[in-house]
Amino acid sequence: MRIIEKEKTICLTGHRPKSLPWGYDESKESCIKFKKELEKIFNGAIEFGITTFLTGMAEGFDMIGAEILFELRKKHKIKVIAVVPCVGQESKWKSDQQKRYKDILQRCDDVITLSERYTPTCMNDRNKYMVDHSSICIACWNGKASGTGNTVRFAKQNGNKLRIINPNNFKNC
Repeated sequence: MRIIEKEKTICLTGHRPKSLPWGYDESKESCIKFKKELEKIFNGAIEFGITTFLTGMAEGFDMIGAEILFELRKKHKIKVIAVVPCVGQESKWKSDQQKRYKDILQRCDDVITLSERYTPTCMNDRNKYMVDHSSICIACWNGKASGTGNTVRFAKQNGNKLRIINPNNFKNC
């Protein structure tokens, strides 16, 4: 049985590449600055006593966050746990993103898969699971209605602390 200390756990939620200013091109200056800001936020959380990070493993923010955390894990005793909504989540993604996804899964300290197959609610179920098992939610959210917006709403209803980063603030970097 997995034990996740809710008080020492953060969940990550955020936009897919289509809603990020840099899209899939993470070499753009806007993404580089975004990653540096995210690393600062993660470092602050670790200094605050956070030891576990949950990622929903979607394209975009979730995978970017996991990769930054792997670098921080070299210096800090933290765990990165993938919370996968369903087996085959990545099956319709581009091949390079599928490869990245599988690499990240292998590097995670644990993988929690919530459903053996896709269901109409599996993404929301994943988001609720992450919120229920964390005390803080870091959201890369532009304020528009979306799955990320739903997760922010779940976090507020659940009493989680929230740290929202608007990716559009990095547009003109």
